[in-house]
Amino acid sequence: MSFSVAGTRQDTPACAEGLIHFNNAGASLMPRPVHKAVLDHLQLECDIGGYEAKAQNDALLERFYDAAARSVGGKRNEIAFIENATRAWDMAFYAFDWQSGDRILTSRADYSSNMISYIQVAKRYGVEIDMAPDDESGQIDVTALENLITDRTRLISLTHIPTNGGLINPVELVGKIARRHGIPYLVDACQSVGQMPIDVEEIGCDMLSTTGRKYIRGPRGTGFLWVRDSWIEKLEPPFLDNHAATWTSVNDIQIRDDAKRFENWECYFAGKIGLGVALDYGLELGVTETWARIQTLSRSLREGLSALPGVTVWDKGERQCGIVTFTKKGVAPQTIQSELAKHKINVSLSSRQLTRDDLVAADVDVTIRASVHYFNTEEELGALIDIVRKTD
Repeated sequence: MSFSVAGTRQDTPACAEGLIHFNNAGASLMPRPVHKAVLDHLQLECDIGGYEAKAQNDALLERFYDAAARSVGGKRNEIAFIENATRAWDMAFYAFDWQSGDRILTSRADYSSNMISYIQVAKRYGVEIDMAPDDESGQIDVTALENLITDRTRLISLTHIPTNGGLINPVELVGKIARRHGIPYLVDACQSVGQMPIDVEEIGCDMLSTTGRKYIRGPRGTGFLWVRDSWIEKLEPPFLDNHAATWTSVNDIQIRDDAKRFENWECYFAGKIGLGVALDYGLELGVTETWARIQTLSRSLREGLSALPGVTVWDKGERQCGIVTFTKKGVAPQTIQSELAKHKINVSLSSRQLTRDDLVAADVDVTIRASVHYFNTEEELGALIDIVRKTD
């Protein structure tokens, strides 16, 4: 299968119904093969039972690990299926035995759930949070980040693409710093896997989390965690069950030696199959080709919006992705979102709650977030721009 806009739109039923979907950074639209895979497994559970369906579709369930490993350049034993990106990130973060005086090095634009976790361990264990500043372009200042490292820096944790804009943080440069100082490195790739080529070796991270529902175009309630094999046995998951560990004697257990130690015995099996199909679907299209398409569309959308009177585009960074955030002077973002919805155009809103420090500094409460995908068209961009122009 090779990439074509027409082909991917044929695989996306909502496109034929006139829906214009610019909420791919929230939840994208599943292509037909993914939808079918999920429904087929659910039907099998209905027909023969959940345990029996799992046994019959074991090969499809195992296919997920190979697809996930290929999508990030890792190995299948380094992959854990987790119900969402936040819980995948949590399973790595809370696996550290935090001690008073430990320091976490992060950015101003890290996701709210991650920041909440930092603050929780800071309050619970006396951990310190070091927040590296931005450089002139708005991305993380890698020189300043390195200067913040001390002998108590326990973890470098960075969001690759923040939720509130088009910024792509230079995670590869941070990876070189982490390796140079021998500090473990956790990357939140919730918005980047499926959108752009990802290679954990090029990034230089030790842990990476992502979701299924966004640019991968998988089902909701799915995600995965990648952990470098040299780090798996150094991290004890915050909780274990009889899938993650074996009860070896009355008073002892043996934790798995692969990344499945971070999984649960019970999971969304239909979603796991669907996520594997979605990952393979994107890989077969060619991530390099689809990423080029996303960049072209988002660049065109930024240019079109920037040309409108009163409109400000808020995206920062030397490199930008498919997320486009903007406001219009004198018009509430909620009003624009509502007007777009009347014309079957989906966008979302990004508030201070999601990246508080970053948006407070910009003195912005809420922005409109339009996130494009490879199946979107120039005509759809024009429809959004036209409505924004007319809305007051």
